[in-house]
Amino acid sequence: MATLRTRWLLSMLLLNLPYSCATTGPPAPPSNLKCYIPCDDSNCEVYIQCVWDHASDLQIPTNYSLHWEPAHSEEGHLTTGTSISGYIFREQYSSHSDLRVWVQAKNQHGSAKSQEVVFNTANIYKPSPPIINRQEQFEIFWHFTCDPLVTVKHCEVRHRTEADQVWNEDEGGGLCVSYTFDNPQPGIVYEFQVRCGCSTGLMSNWSASYKMSSAPVGKLDLWRDCGMSPTSVDCVLTWKKLPLSEACGHILGYEVKLSKTNGTVSVNVSTAELGGQLVCDEMQCHLNSSLKDVLSASVSAYNTHGASEPSYLSSPIIQGKEKNEQAIYLQMNDENLTVSWHLPSQLADKEYVVEYKQAGSPLGQGFDWVRVNKGHAMGIFKGQFKQYTPYQVSLFTVSHSKESQHLSSVIGYSRQGTPSEVLSFKVDSISANRVTLFWEPVPLNKQYGVILYYQIGVERQNVMYNVSASLHFENQTFELLYLSPGQDYEVWIRAVTPAGPGAKVTTWFKTKLQEDFVYLIPVLLVTCIVVIAFAVILLSACRGEGKGCPLVPSCFYEKVPDPHNSRIFRQMKYQINDPLAWICIPINEPHPNISLLEVVDIQPRALESSLETTSHPDGLNRPLVVDGSSQIDCQDDQREDAVTEECDRTENRYGREEYSKMVDSDEERDREEEDRDDSMSSSEEEQLMSGYEKHFMPTALEVLEA
Repeated sequence: MATLRTRWLLSMLLLNLPYSCATTGPPAPPSNLKCYIPCDDSNCEVYIQCVWDHASDLQIPTNYSLHWEPAHSEEGHLTTGTSISGYIFREQYSSHSDLRVWVQAKNQHGSAKSQEVVFNTANIYKPSPPIINRQEQFEIFWHFTCDPLVTVKHCEVRHRTEADQVWNEDEGGGLCVSYTFDNPQPGIVYEFQVRCGCSTGLMSNWSASYKMSSAPVGKLDLWRDCGMSPTSVDCVLTWKKLPLSEACGHILGYEVKLSKTNGTVSVNVSTAELGGQLVCDEMQCHLNSSLKDVLSASVSAYNTHGASEPSYLSSPIIQGKEKNEQAIYLQMNDENLTVSWHLPSQLADKEYVVEYKQAGSPLGQGFDWVRVNKGHAMGIFKGQFKQYTPYQVSLFTVSHSKESQHLSSVIGYSRQGTPSEVLSFKVDSISANRVTLFWEPVPLNKQYGVILYYQIGVERQNVMYNVSASLHFENQTFELLYLSPGQDYEVWIRAVTPAGPGAKVTTWFKTKLQEDFVYLIPVLLVTCIVVIAFAVILLSACRGEGKGCPLVPSCFYEKVPDPHNSRIFRQMKYQINDPLAWICIPINEPHPNISLLEVVDIQPRALESSLETTSHPDGLNRPLVVDGSSQIDCQDDQREDAVTEECDRTENRYGREEYSKMVDSDEERDREEEDRDDSMSSSEEEQLMSGYEKHFMPTALEVLEA
């Protein structure tokens, strides 16, 4: 029992020992004594204020007394109190005089005195602290005023981080109204304080702390999402968010500039209004509008202190030269995607961009990209890649002018399965011994793996063909040869991936008994008969003398003089009664004419007279031509009373010379000589007929005999 009590007494003694020790001894002397006359922007006070630091125990009551006296006198004054500051009022000191000041601390155990300070009352004016009012990038600005009769001497600046308690002091320069902070750490918030002094007096107190965070120092990684068509113009502009170390605070929004053929469009999108024009997730943002008709774009991020340097992107993407060999190689699992490539040396000095796009995802989602510096040929993605889901990986080069060129694309899977069945498997064309098969490829979202080839099997022949899959997912055809005519066949098709073949799709057909060209013979015969009949009818319609067919060249006809040069045909009636006149027309005549032949008996006495008159049916007297030409009525189609001058005008209208001025051929002259030798009547008739009638018109004897 005694032992327990002893232990309790010892513990209580240890607890009270510090307090008992602290109560002994005099107080610590005050330190850091300063005295000044406070001022503001307009005027200064008349009293002197003194402040000091103390290190006494607050548990012991301590009194402080402020003492001062002229520097060259022993007359002193004092004020007492418990505070750590004191005042010397205007009536207690002389202007422009030197004062000696000290502070004394006293408690129940003794007293202690601070060090003395000596100053002139004209040199202790203390201006008010400056006010830091703005910031531009990493430069701060403040406001500070002195008496108009004095000038600013200098200012001092100190800074620290939010997590640091130690101030780092720097001296400002220039006009002492601004300070530029060099080499800030991205994403770090700094506190700044400033104090200034005039040419006379003391330095001001430190200003209130000003927290400075810089504008974003990084550049946005800008790219485009064109879905499964890398060279499409229907894309969206997308970019990656800045990391905290480069954002330098909260990003308020993005400034987007789109350059089009008709000008530049600026769009300012705020991060506070997501879901409209701007859509963002944890890592990326994209503009919810198409890049169609956009030539180039630039985007910059901004916070409360400024904006980042713009990032530029050229649009659209240039399609590179097509290559048959595969240029991209993939290694893919559920968490990693490694892309490597092998390209010609002329492309090795450019920057690369590798992107992947999940098939079926909307624009701006299921999409990521990395940039690879020139000289490297590998890109690595980390993420969660879905099994049996196709991802299209595309490779681009980016030139110094920010132009992008698409090189190649390939489909990859984190894990592959057997594909779905083929669509629309049918017979496209069929003959006696061959058939063309047609099918649509398996949709990309149902392939569940890279389709290596398609298998086609023929049951009757017990054979199987492997057909390479189209790289562009186009419809495919395959021709089955060496089939038997008139036989039934069963054919099936299925797609094959590295995981195995998919489901079969079957179709049936029957080959023809004979080739189709046999049926073309009757058609060709009928066509030939129709063509020959048409030619015969055409030639029959055009076989008359003096008529030509426009479908037959004029070189096939004998040259015939123009009848308008005959004196008989000067007076003729314009008549057209031929039903085939639209096919056969007179050669070298714009208006077909038919002459009327009148046979006249010539009396011997008529030859004696040089000229006689004959009565015309219309009542007019017409002269009878001496050479025996017959009279022809020259009547107009619309007027029966037209005079013979109409015929003359007709001759002048055609602009032809009389036939008598034409030179006949040798054959015609020989025939005329033979006719002249035949009989006297023929000779007389020749005298009465013109050259044209002699050559073309029948004689009166021939008419009577007929």
